[in-house]
Parts: sequence; C-alpha cells; structure tokens
Amino acid sequence: MAVLNPEQTAVEFTHDAPGTDEKDWLRWPGLRDVPEFGWDGVEHVVVVAAHPDDETLGAGGLIATAAAQGLAVDVVIATDGEGSHPDSPTTTMTELADVRAQEVRRAVAELAPDAELHLLHLPDGGVAGDVEILRSRIERLVTSSSLLVAPWTADGHPDHDLAGAAAVEVAAENSLACLLYPIWVWHWASPGDSRVPWQTGTRLVLDPAAREAKQRAMERHVSQTRPLSDAPGDEVLLSEQVQEHFTRVHEFFLRPQGPGAGVSLGAEFFEEFYADNGDDPWGFEDRWYEQRKRALTLAALPRESFTRALEVGCSAGAFTVELAPRCDQLLAVDIAADVARRAGERAAAAGFGHVQTRAARVPQEFPDGEFDLVVLSEVAYYCDRTDLADLVRRIADALTSDGVVVACHWRHLVEGYPLTGDEVHRVLRATSGWELLSTHEEEDFLLDVFVPAPAVSVARAGGLVG
Repeated sequence: MAVLNPEQTAVEFTHDAPGTDEKDWLRWPGLRDVPEFGWDGVEHVVVVAAHPDDETLGAGGLIATAAAQGLAVDVVIATDGEGSHPDSPTTTMTELADVRAQEVRRAVAELAPDAELHLLHLPDGGVAGDVEILRSRIERLVTSSSLLVAPWTADGHPDHDLAGAAAVEVAAENSLACLLYPIWVWHWASPGDSRVPWQTGTRLVLDPAAREAKQRAMERHVSQTRPLSDAPGDEVLLSEQVQEHFTRVHEFFLRPQGPGAGVSLGAEFFEEFYADNGDDPWGFEDRWYEQRKRALTLAALPRESFTRALEVGCSAGAFTVELAPRCDQLLAVDIAADVARRAGERAAAAGFGHVQTRAARVPQEFPDGEFDLVVLSEVAYYCDRTDLADLVRRIADALTSDGVVVACHWRHLVEGYPLTGDEVHRVLRATSGWELLSTHEEEDFLLDVFVPAPAVSVARAGGLVG
C-alpha cells in the first residue's frame, strides 16, 4: 500500500517497509518532555477517524479515560476501511467493510461502552470527494464544551489528512479545543523530524485501566493486526513493529497550528524573558551543565585558532569570553540589545579588544563579510523553518572555504519554541555542501561540527595520518 500525502512534500512510505523502531522513539527526550493534557472545561469528546482502528491506535486511551471520567463520547468513522487489502484472494471489499465495521463496534465498546458510534461509510481512499459529509456530521455533534480529536493533518495518508483538516476547521469555527493524533508518523518519521511540529505536542498519561482497555480494543481489529489468510495479498497490515508504537504508557497529540504558531521569536520575547527572570535566566554562570557544555564546544573546535569568527546569540557573553582567545577577531551578536551591550562590557573588562558585540536579528540582519568560524549555540530553535533555512543559506554564503560551523542545542522540548534542537540539527545535517566532521550526542544536547566538503579529520589535517 503506497501512501502519498498530496498536501505535503517528501512524505511517502509503504506500510510494509522498515520503519522507525519504537525503542528509538522511547529514547528520544522530545517525546517525554511535553506538557500533559488537561481536561479543564471538557464535558464531551468527539473522536474522528478515517478508518476503523485509527480511533483505537491514536486515541483509544483518551476515549477510555474520558468514559471513565463520565464524559460523553462520540466516535465518527469516515470510511469502512474496505481498501486495506486490495489484492486479497479470499475477502472482497464488501465483505471486508462488514468485517471492519463489526470490529470497530467491538473495539469502541471495550473503550467506552456508552459511546455513540457513527459509521459514515464513505469510500476508503475517497474522503476527498465526500469531506463535506464528514464535516457536516462533526458540526452536528459538537457543543461548546466539546474536545475534538482527529488524525494529524499531515500524517501521510490522504484520508487521515483530510479527516484531520475537517476537524480542525470545525474546531476553529466553534472555538473548540482540538487534538491531532499521529498514526503513520511513527512509521515514516524519526525523532526530531523537521516535518513534524513537535513543539505543539501534548500527551495523556494512561492509567492501567485505560491501557488495558486500549489493548483489548486493539485486539478486536483482527483484520488489521493479523493476516486475513496465508495467501499472498492477505498479509498483515499493521506489523508488530507498527503496533508497538501504540502500546506506550501515554498517548501523544499535536495541537493545530493557528495564526502565529511556529513563528520566529522576536526581540520582545527575550526582553520580557530577561525582565521576568533576571540577568542570567539560563544559569550560564553557575550551572555545571552549562560550564561543561561550553568546555565540550571549545574542545570540539578542529583548529587552534580562527581568523574571523561569528557567535550568533551571545547572550551576556559567558561563552564569548571563552571563545575570544581562539580568534583573531570575534563578532558576537544577540537579538536583545541590552544583553549584547553587557557582552561587550564583559569582553572589554577581560581585555579582549578584538571582540565586537552588537544587537542584530538573524537571519534578517546577518553581518557582512566572511567568517572561518560560525557558532550557533542554543539559538537556532528560536527560528521558524523559513528563517532557519535563510540562516543556513547566509552562513553558507559567508563561510570561507576552510570554514567551520559549530552547532550545539538543547534536545528537550520547550513550549513556545518554534523548533526543537533535533529539528535544527536535522536541517543542518542535510545542508548541501557541508559535511559532518564530528558529533557529540547526549540525552540533553547535540553538538555537531560541520565543514565544507570534503571533511578532513584533525589528525589528517595535522599530518598524523597519510
């Protein structure tokens, strides 16, 4: 089953191709460090699914939790999922539609016995032609206290994407809370994938009863979790590897990105942040974590000295004064004018007259001239995807032929940041013409060193290796 999302680019996969292992997701801090979902004001839940089993995989625990809290639950299934086995020699599409309808009835009964189930019988793979039917049904069900839950709008299957988009529209028009559950994302994406807005994530921790109910419901979808027969064309649709993604102790949801979501953070954000949290809100001066990270960053520099360096996002200059002895000239910039001024005062007090500091918003105010070292430390995730792409382009244009780019970023999710550290480094690693010279990876941060291709190791550059 080849699946292509017509609204997105580079999201193409097959259900039976090797996907991302669940262990990789569980190791990623970005999946754990998201705010937990709160039920405040929710009295009614409407869960939308493109096919039978989506409701269980993506939101089965939420349905069970809502029911246990006494909330009203409606489950809307757009299609009967009759196209899951188009080459089956044993089961016609009509027969499979009946089977899957029975399965979803049993599954929802396991999750929420009193839930209302709405089967719309739209054609599998053809939601686009009848999306108004789906949208109309959702509109009729919601109330002012409803929570709408639907597939993520860029999950990769057209039916998923359109079902999610219909729910998002209804939620926006009625000022309702909305959660979007990924299904195939766990298969085709990888931790930090820049195509997924992880920063909008929230999670619902499932108690044992909800987890057990979800497991029982998953077992009801026999036509998807087991082969229809041993004949070719009747192979299992949801492999054990795929099913494992839905056995977690929590369910992960993305929130719709409304106006302004994911936009680069401006000077006013940082000015207010410093005003509210003091001159050193991140603990650059006192925390051993920060001191060690700066030492590792300096140790990762592949040369002893540099001619002209640029530090983007210098803050009050804690790293600036440590980097200065390695540079003939150093320009340090920060979007917040006051902290850029303090960085300059700090460098001057340390006797580093070759250090210049200024207020500048990058990439829009990227400095002129060439640099043989550019440092991006804990700054690029403040950019949205457009600004990050522009920043990378400007760095590439300004980098000398023997230049070095050093990037170091926190990996845990921070609410309100347009990107994650993993997303930033994924973009940097995909930059044409750059090669990764070295990398250091911990749970808390990534440290990458890039050079123009071809990369030459420090030992080779020093003549230690032939």
